[in-house]
Amino acid sequence: MSSHNSQEYDIQEHYSLRGLEGAILAALTAAGKDIHRLKLEDLAPIDEFHIRGREATRELASQVKLNSNYKVLDVGSGVGGASRYLASEYGCQVTGIDLTDEYCHVAQSLADWLGLSSLVTYRQGSALDMPFEDHSFDVVWTQHAAMNIADKPKLYSEIARVLRPNGYFAMYDVLAGPVSPLYYPVPWASESSISFLITPEKLNEILETTGLHILSWRDTSEVGRVWFKEVATKIEQQGVSPALGFHVLLGPDFRVMAQNQVRNLNENRIVLIECIAQKLPA
Repeated sequence: MSSHNSQEYDIQEHYSLRGLEGAILAALTAAGKDIHRLKLEDLAPIDEFHIRGREATRELASQVKLNSNYKVLDVGSGVGGASRYLASEYGCQVTGIDLTDEYCHVAQSLADWLGLSSLVTYRQGSALDMPFEDHSFDVVWTQHAAMNIADKPKLYSEIARVLRPNGYFAMYDVLAGPVSPLYYPVPWASESSISFLITPEKLNEILETTGLHILSWRDTSEVGRVWFKEVATKIEQQGVSPALGFHVLLGPDFRVMAQNQVRNLNENRIVLIECIAQKLPA
């Protein structure tokens, strides 16, 4: 097995949680949701698998000016929260691609439950070799996915390849801060062998080299710190963790992963960057 294939296998193993669909159903029931009449907001605490959840997705989407004519690709779509939000809110056609087969299966099931299967579809595959034609999408979208991908130039060149000229790239990711090393485990990696963070400066350089011209760039690290404090305060006041949350996706190690993620953010070991770029015409 090549080192690339070995890394992808380890990443799939990190995210795979057998029986995930059943666990989500059980959590929805425990949260008092009617699984036969689910609404998009019912899933928000679990299906937006990134810091600040739906709020961060809404902010990023507002900058792209999406409409129903757009074809959108969600790279690292996870269980599909962002893609379903974009389809529901803007009426655009969204395709999700994710390395983890179980995530793709669950994402499609959730879309079916919400009546969105005509607008969203999911494909299992690698972001480094995407099964799409050149210039297939008006927008390529990614949130908290690149941290697991070592070959950043290849990732962003693939994104540029499938993006039409003048199309938009919308990104919200975890990058390397000025302090190192990271505390592990974190939500995207149990240890360092599947974690590949680069600095904001390096990402900026790669995007421009790939022909993705940066239109906006925002460090949202402080906003993320405030969000974590609010979540912790809410849990403390309620005295119990909610039935629906990222712990359903990450299993028993979730608490220490979350603690390390907060510590890494507070100590500037990671930073949160939101970026909108446009593909330059040839």
